[in-house]
This record gives sequence, C-alpha cells and structure tokens, in this order.
Amino acid sequence: MCTTCGCGDGEVKIDGVDAHHEHEHVHADGTRHSHGHDHEHESGVAQAHPHAHTHAHAHQHSYAPAHSHAPGLGNKRMVQIEQDILSKNNAYAAENRQRLAERGIFTLNLVSSPGSGKTTLLCKTIEMLKGRQRVAVIEGDQQTSQDAERIRATGAPAIQINTGKGCHLDAHMVGHAMGKLELPADSLLMIENVGNLVCPAAFDLGEAHKVVILSVTEGEDKPIKYPDMFRAATLMLMNKCDLLPYLSFSVPRAIEFARRVNPGIEVIEVSATTGAGMDAWLEWIARGAAGARGERQEAVESLGS
Repeated sequence: MCTTCGCGDGEVKIDGVDAHHEHEHVHADGTRHSHGHDHEHESGVAQAHPHAHTHAHAHQHSYAPAHSHAPGLGNKRMVQIEQDILSKNNAYAAENRQRLAERGIFTLNLVSSPGSGKTTLLCKTIEMLKGRQRVAVIEGDQQTSQDAERIRATGAPAIQINTGKGCHLDAHMVGHAMGKLELPADSLLMIENVGNLVCPAAFDLGEAHKVVILSVTEGEDKPIKYPDMFRAATLMLMNKCDLLPYLSFSVPRAIEFARRVNPGIEVIEVSATTGAGMDAWLEWIARGAAGARGERQEAVESLGS
C-alpha cells in the first residue's frame, strides 16, 4: 500500500503481461537476472538482490511526502514502511541508473497532473527529434494502452506499464520495461509517469532528471500546493502556452512559486500544439544527451587505459 494516498498494489502489467509472474529483472542492455537469488554481473561477482551499485553520478531522490497517511497505521509503523519501500526502490533505481550510464542513455522522468498534455508533448518531441536522436518511451498509466499506441504511431518504440491501483511507477517496474525495449547505446529514454503530482515525487526510477509539466490551464499556484514534486524536478515545462490569451494564468507568478520551493528549477514555456518553445526544450535535451554520451566515452577510455 502507498502510505501517501493509500492506493493498493493492484496487478502491474507490462505490455499486458502480469509483471508479478515474471521472475527476471531486465536491464537497459537486455541482460537479466532472477529475483530473490544471487546473480553475477560482468565483473563475475555474485550479489544478492536488491542492492545498489556505486556510481560516480548516482542520485538518490528520496522526497518523502511530509503528510503521508494510511488508515489503521500508527505514525511510527507508517514511517518504517515508507522507509523500507523507498530503500528497496532506491536500490533498484541505482541499478537502473548504472546500466543506463554504462550505455550513455539519457533518461528523463516526465511527471505532471492528469491532463497537462504530457503525451501530446512527448509525441511532438519525438517527431521533432527524428533523424537527430533515437528515442524510446516507457508509458505509465493505471489502465489502457492508449498512450503507448499514440507513441508507437510516431515510430518510436514504447512499452506500456499499467499500475492497476498504483498511483506511480517505481524503479522495479521500470527495470523490467527497460529490458523489453532493448535500448541502444547513446539513445534517449523518456518515462511518462502516471498523472499524479504527489507520489511520483518520492520514487527515483534511475532517471537523470525529473521534468515536471505544468499546464497553464491548471493554475499558477500548483508548485506551492504540491511542493515535493517541484522540489524534485530539474526542469518545469509550462505547457499549452498558446491558450494564455484566453486565461487569467500569470506566468511570472507560476515561475515565482516554482522557484520559491526550488530556487534552481529551470523553466521553459512551450506549446506542443503550435511548437512554440519546443526548440529550447530540444536544446535542453541535446545538452543532457551529449553529457550522457561523454560520460560513457570517458568510462570506456578509462577502462582501456
């Protein structure tokens, strides 16, 4: 159970297959290991799972919501459960991050409330990156595969994760999905999380950055209403800006609220419909992807020296 909102585990399905019936964890490069058993890595060292790998650029995004609540649980027990869940998740996330780094894969976790335009923005991004950057997508929703089908229609490979009653993706689910995608080196992986501005803030998936999408149709005070999410994000994409002439939304106030909770957050104003601001978004991606490729190359050269 999620101690933040009380959602149940449900039946997690990856491309329609019940993930609980799979007994392997699959990585970015397609390698696999069985859960609950010792397994060997390229180094030949057997280790029990879950565990975290040491990596120079590893991140631990443990933004536990401050007001978690689960009926029938005392505060002490609830905190212990939450710590256990996040600890296990962070171990999987560290493993995902290392595998992605080894292949120079730049990974973004797209988060927002429902209806912000994430999927439309993602489709537009993929279309504009054709011929410039290989892209794959992990799509998260509680039910249906409609968004994954929209992504596949652009020509990009996509894996659908249905979380059942769950309100967020976790690193274990993403580890399975990465292996199914068989991601090529130096590619871009976009993870579209379940629409929710609460729980996804606490769960590191192994991504380089969380990118929060705020639609101008929502309200400029979202960052201070849901501070954990905006604090966890590196970049805020202010989407649907083509609708600003018809709304009372204040862009300066939205940016001020976001930087009140996260002074370092970057902001790009975009419209996936008209394409406004998309070049700046693609340039931001290109810088991150170049950095991931550079780190992989440095690691290869250091091993060869």
